[in-house]
Amino acid sequence: MAPEAHQKAHHTVPQLTDRTPTITGREIVAELVPPPQFEHASFENYRPDHDYPSQVAAVEKLQEFVNPRPAGFFSRRRQAKDDLPGIYLDGGFGVGKTHLLAALWHAATGPKYFGTFIEYTALVGALGYQETIKELRSAKLICIDEFELDDPGDTMVMTRLLGELVATGTRVAATSNTPPNSLGEGRFAAQDFLREISAMSANFETLRIDGLDYRRRNVTGQAVAVEPEAREHLVNTLLKRGSKVTEDDFGSLIRHLGTVHPSKYVKVIRDVEVIALRGVFLLTDQSDALRLVAFIDRVYDAEIPIVASGRPLNEVFDDEMMAGGYRKKYQRSQSRMVALTTGELPPHTD
Repeated sequence: MAPEAHQKAHHTVPQLTDRTPTITGREIVAELVPPPQFEHASFENYRPDHDYPSQVAAVEKLQEFVNPRPAGFFSRRRQAKDDLPGIYLDGGFGVGKTHLLAALWHAATGPKYFGTFIEYTALVGALGYQETIKELRSAKLICIDEFELDDPGDTMVMTRLLGELVATGTRVAATSNTPPNSLGEGRFAAQDFLREISAMSANFETLRIDGLDYRRRNVTGQAVAVEPEAREHLVNTLLKRGSKVTEDDFGSLIRHLGTVHPSKYVKVIRDVEVIALRGVFLLTDQSDALRLVAFIDRVYDAEIPIVASGRPLNEVFDDEMMAGGYRKKYQRSQSRMVALTTGELPPHTD
């Protein structure tokens, strides 16, 4: 571990490792809304890349999905795909799928829920399967961001859950992230998605969205790593401002995340304005790496900048991980790390 991880700070800074929150099923349900950065997402403020016509086409299709046109008696549309209760947004990460999913949620009327796959499975764990069905049954629309395909048990639970909800009139929209590939090979996950949800697949129309990762359109592809002295200076300045900053040793944070269920990470970072990390190093344990991915997802949703020293944050996954079955997750997380890390003071807000 880097020597700087052992340096003593001259100030008392709150630490994320001191937070061990609890969360109830009711709290999870109350938070099944789009994350803050998508609070005002709409079809109108989605910025399509016009080099990829499928992005504009996706907006039109989702508008039809949320406001289906009534079909006349002689209409050929009555059994068309437009009438399917589910839609799956398929494409590489960073093409705006979450923005479009949130826009769909905002445009829908009636009871509706928006959450990540982890949040829905955590809800089942907290309330039990039947209580979750009762809680969600009234929904007109359920949006699932980042549908996970690598845990057969959770996938089966979600498939069964969605099957029961669709049978009572709920419409479902889902995304899952896939790695970018300039040649297109392996880029889209529709086949995986439809295979995994087998019994539900006939209810879903696949909406394919091409494009480049928008987070990298105007930024370099490297996470910012600052010198230890620069990190300390930034933290001290933020404290003097009265900003809500936390500072943790990277290894200690990784260990702490192993003691907290990922559904609670949102509470670990609640009310934090800047996260500082000391001594970032290469991870070699897959479980640690996957927990970090889930943590970065929540930090990204909350739009909390990260000031980190040591190894660039997007280089924490070793070669074996990047070549393995979870590489999709790691590539998406790398993209988010590049967007989150900074070496500058965030704007001062009172």
